[in-house]
Amino acid sequence: MDPVYLDYNATTPIDPEVFRAMEPFLKEHFGNPSSSHAFGLRTRAAVENARKQVAALLNCRPHEVIFTSGGTESNNLSIKGTALAGKEKGRHIITTSIEHPAVIEVCRYLEGQGFEVSYLPVNDVGVVNPGEVEARIRPDTILISVMHANNETGSIQPIAEIAGIARKHGIVLHTDAAQTAGKLGTDVRELGADLVSLAAHKFYGPKGIGALFIRDGITLEKLVHGADHEFNIRAGTENVAQIVGMGMACEVAQRDLERNAAHMKMMRDLLFDLLSGSIPGSVRNGDPDRCLPNTLSISFPEIDAGLLVPSLDNVAVSTGAACHAGVTGSSHVLEAMGLSTELIRGTIRCSTGKQTTEKEIREAANALTSRVRELTGGDIRKDPGQPRLTMYTHGLGCGCKLPAADLEGILSRIDTGKVPGVMVNAKHLDDAAVYRISKQKVLVQSVDFFTPMVDDPWHFGAISAANALSDIYAMGAEPAFALNIVAFPVKILSREILHSILEGAADVASVAGVSILGGHSIENPEPVFGMVVNGFASAGEIITNAGARPGDALILTKPVGTGIITTAIKSGQAGTDVTDRAVRCMEELNREASRLLHDFPVSACTDVTGFGLLGHLLEMVKASRNSARIISDKVPVLEGTEELVMARMVPGGTTANMSYCEPYIRWDEAVSRPKRIILNDAQTSGGLLIAVRKEEAESMLRELHGAGVAGSSLIGEIGKESSGRIHVV
Repeated sequence: MDPVYLDYNATTPIDPEVFRAMEPFLKEHFGNPSSSHAFGLRTRAAVENARKQVAALLNCRPHEVIFTSGGTESNNLSIKGTALAGKEKGRHIITTSIEHPAVIEVCRYLEGQGFEVSYLPVNDVGVVNPGEVEARIRPDTILISVMHANNETGSIQPIAEIAGIARKHGIVLHTDAAQTAGKLGTDVRELGADLVSLAAHKFYGPKGIGALFIRDGITLEKLVHGADHEFNIRAGTENVAQIVGMGMACEVAQRDLERNAAHMKMMRDLLFDLLSGSIPGSVRNGDPDRCLPNTLSISFPEIDAGLLVPSLDNVAVSTGAACHAGVTGSSHVLEAMGLSTELIRGTIRCSTGKQTTEKEIREAANALTSRVRELTGGDIRKDPGQPRLTMYTHGLGCGCKLPAADLEGILSRIDTGKVPGVMVNAKHLDDAAVYRISKQKVLVQSVDFFTPMVDDPWHFGAISAANALSDIYAMGAEPAFALNIVAFPVKILSREILHSILEGAADVASVAGVSILGGHSIENPEPVFGMVVNGFASAGEIITNAGARPGDALILTKPVGTGIITTAIKSGQAGTDVTDRAVRCMEELNREASRLLHDFPVSACTDVTGFGLLGHLLEMVKASRNSARIISDKVPVLEGTEELVMARMVPGGTTANMSYCEPYIRWDEAVSRPKRIILNDAQTSGGLLIAVRKEEAESMLRELHGAGVAGSSLIGEIGKESSGRIHVV
C-alpha cells in the first residue's frame, strides 16, 4: 500500500493555490517591504493584501492582525506581552491543564518571574467549566488563556461563554486557535477573545509563519525589539513569501470551510467505525459532539502506542502532539481527563485532512487493526523473516536505564545489610558486586539486560553480551560463566529471531572464553535480552571507581555517540556507514583494555554505558572525593554523531543525563551545545574510563593502541578539589 498520512494536526501539506501565490515572492519579487522604491512597494502591497485575507478569515479589521513566526510566537507574545504590560495591575493568570506546551511553558516561565498561574481542571471529555473559570478570578487576575480546541482530543472549549466572563471582569482573554482555523469558524466577534493565535502550517500554509489577532484597545509589551515593523509590536523584516502563503491559505480555508469540514468528519467517523468494530475495547477520547471534525483520539487496551506508532510502515499517526512526541512520559491532556494509565499508554491520535480518501482510511484501518492484533497476540506472525527489532521497543539499549537521580534516591532508602565477605555492593554505585570467597580470590558479579538498540537480532544479542561482560572487565576481573535473561513476545515475533539473538550472544561469549550455563525467560510485549555474568579475580587486583587520585590522567578506550546513533537507527535516519561503525564499536569487547589495567598504576576504572561519559565520571569523582577536568575536543566521537544531534536524534536517556549532571558540571563557553549533548549521551557497550598515574598515561595509551584498542584517547585528568565536580573545556 502507498503511505497514508493521518497526522494533519501535526502539520499539513502546502495547498497548490498557496504555493502558486508564494512562488513569485521566492523568485522575482524580493524587495524589502520597508523600502520606499518600487521593489519594496510591491512586497509591501503583498503583505497588506495577506493581512486583509487573514482579517477576512477572522472577521476583524486588518490592523488588528500582526504576523509572527508561528503559533508558538503568537502564544508567547499574547501571554508574556499581556503579563508584562499589566504587571502593575496584577500578576495572576488563569489557564487550563490541557493547553499546548506553547502556552504551558510560557506560564511556567512567568511563574519563575513572580507571576501566579491557576491551571484549571477539565471534565472527562476534556472541557473546562466556565463556572470554574469565574470562580478562580481574583482582583489581580490580568489574563485568561484557554485554547479553542485541543490538539490531542479535538474537544472544543466554550470560548464565547468564557469571553463573556472575562469581559464582565475586565480581564484579557487569549485563545490558541492553531488547530481550529480551516476546520471551524474562527470569527473573533463571535468568539469574543481579545487575542487569537494562528499557525499557517495547520491549514495548508507554509511552516514558520503565524498571525496574532489583537483586538483594538489591547496593549502588549513588545518582546522582539528593533524597528517599528508590524505596528511597532513585532520587529523584524517581514517574511514576505511566507506571509503571502498564509494569506492565501486563509482565503482558501474560508472559501472551502464547510465542504472540507464535512469531508474530514466523514473520513474521521469512518475510521472510528472501522477501528472500533475490529478492535474490541477501543475507547474514543474527548467530546464526541463538540470536537474538531478531523480529530480522533482512540485508546486500545493492552497496547503500548509507543510501540504501535513507529512500527506502522505505511501509516502516519501520532501518540500525541508532534511538538513533544519525543518526550518520554504520559499525555498531560489525557491525565487531566482522568484516563487510566493503561488507556493513556494505548492512545493514538489520528487526524484527517481535506485530501484524505476513503481508500486511504480503509487501508489505514486494516493496517492498524492487523498491527494491534499482532501486538496483543491475536495474529501470530507466520513469517520467520526479519522485522526491525527497534520497532518493538519504547527505548534503546542502555538508554532505557532509570535516570541516575531516581536510582540514587531509591537505593539510598534500601538497607543492603552487612554481609561478611562483601567488598562492593549497591551502595558503592560501582559496575559490579564483589564478594570475597577466600583470602586470595573474589567473585565479581553483574547483571545487564536491554531492549533492542539495533534491528538485526544477531547483533542485538552480540552487543548485549559485550555490554554485560564489560562490567566484569571494568573491575579488573576475568569473566568465567554467564546466565541468559530473556523476555520475548513469542506470539508476535518468530522464534527464529530469538534463536538469532541467543546465537549472537553465544558467539561473543565464546570469544571472551565465557560459558553460558543457562538462564531464565518470560513472555513480554517487548523483546529484552541480557546476562548475569560471573567473574573471578585475585583479592588484591579488584579495581573500583572509588580510587582515583589527584593528578591521574583519564583515558577513554572507545568513542562515544552510540545512544544518538541508535536513536537514528530506530528513526531510519542513520546511514549504513554510520550504523556499521556504531555496531562494530558496541560489539567490541573491553577484554584487551581490561588486561592492561594490571600492567599500569591504575587507580580507578568504570565502563561508560547508560549514564554517559559525564555521568560515569561523576560517579567516579564522587566516590573518590575529588574532581575532574575534561578536554572536550580530546573525547573520541563516532563519525556522524554531531550531524545526528543537529537532526534532533537525541534519546530521552541522554536528556535525563544532562539534567542530572548539570549541577555538577562547569562548562567553558567554547563547548558547543551539540558537544555537551554528546558528552552526556547514554551509551550502550561503551569503553572503559581509566584513571592512571599521569606519568604512565602515554605508555598505557601506546599499549592500548598496540593491543588493537584503537579508539583509546587521553581525555582529561583528576583534580585536587574534593568537590565532586567536573570542568569541561
